[in-house]
Amino acid sequence: MKLAARVSQVTPSLTLAIAAKAKALKAEGIDVCSFSAGEPDFDTPGHIKAAAVKALEEGKTKYGAAAGEPKLREAIAHKLKIDNGLDYKSENVIVTNGGKHSLYNLIVALIDPGDEVIIPAPYWLSYPEMVTLVGGVSVIVPTDATTGYKITPEQLRKAITPKTKLFILNSPSNPTGMVYTPDEIKALAKVVVDADIFVVSDEIYEKILYDGAEHISIGSLGQEIFDRTLISNGFAKAYSMTGWRLGYLAGPAEIIKAASSIQGHSTSNVCTFAQYGAIAALQSPQDCVEEMRQAFAKRRQVMLDRLNAIPGLSTVKPDGAFYLFPDISKTGLKSLEFCDALLEKHQVAVIPGIAFGADDNIRLSYATDMATIEKGMDRLEKFVKSRI
Repeated sequence: MKLAARVSQVTPSLTLAIAAKAKALKAEGIDVCSFSAGEPDFDTPGHIKAAAVKALEEGKTKYGAAAGEPKLREAIAHKLKIDNGLDYKSENVIVTNGGKHSLYNLIVALIDPGDEVIIPAPYWLSYPEMVTLVGGVSVIVPTDATTGYKITPEQLRKAITPKTKLFILNSPSNPTGMVYTPDEIKALAKVVVDADIFVVSDEIYEKILYDGAEHISIGSLGQEIFDRTLISNGFAKAYSMTGWRLGYLAGPAEIIKAASSIQGHSTSNVCTFAQYGAIAALQSPQDCVEEMRQAFAKRRQVMLDRLNAIPGLSTVKPDGAFYLFPDISKTGLKSLEFCDALLEKHQVAVIPGIAFGADDNIRLSYATDMATIEKGMDRLEKFVKSRI
């Protein structure tokens, strides 16, 4: 069988593959400490589940508008205005099957074959694969610990060519957890406006911040950058709704209309009754978000302290999300070899940095319980000391 050529150009998700391997080992009765999946271990808050149940009981089980339930689109637009200073209306919003789907819809709607998309590395592993699927060109801009794994305005300006169409910005970042400061965001916005390109700001971790870090939506900095900005976000991380598959894209009406047309011919509407859970998430008190954030903050500190005490590993302290991204170069192993050996010999699952464009690093998620963190760090320390 001859498949479409585009399939051979796409790399399967390493994060999903390693998470699946860890689950398979657990199913065999093996004690695995998994730091692989970017998934909060908390249950979805009760009031959100209750709203979905109520919607089910009321018969909200039919087809809906492809762009999303009108009440949810209005609630998202209100949230973006109040929380982020972005003056969107409901027609500027499309509800998607997860944050990932919002980005894919955008890439399909905006990128033609040969168009260039600037992606700072380390990057979330799906960004370049989406660009590849539509025939675009990913322009990877490496960053390192000296800049906190953040692209500088000079790097962005240098990477722009006449073929550049889009810049992907992710803050707080997956996999590094780093957050761009307001001044850094302002400087990047100036480059985007000067070059007259689009920027999509992936803000899925915006509510998970530490030590006074501040999240700024790049589109809030003035009309010129607002006109060139798309916002990708969702409910998975802040509200522990990963399995609900609820995300959204906001931006210029023309692009949102195009994304809605694409969605209408691919997935159609997002699960109708689930959208009522999302409405409850936005319109109810945010205490549940803060409770989870505080738990993540404690876990971050414990894992960070343990990692920094292991000779041979070095870790930049993250400002957001729930990941650590230590440098493993002193072990003499590249990331895939490191992760395979760690899982097979010590039953600890982490993600190789090569998946994020950084082969000298690994990603650990602390979206798990404290007992697993302590046990897993003991095993990781034993493994690294055997290498150094």
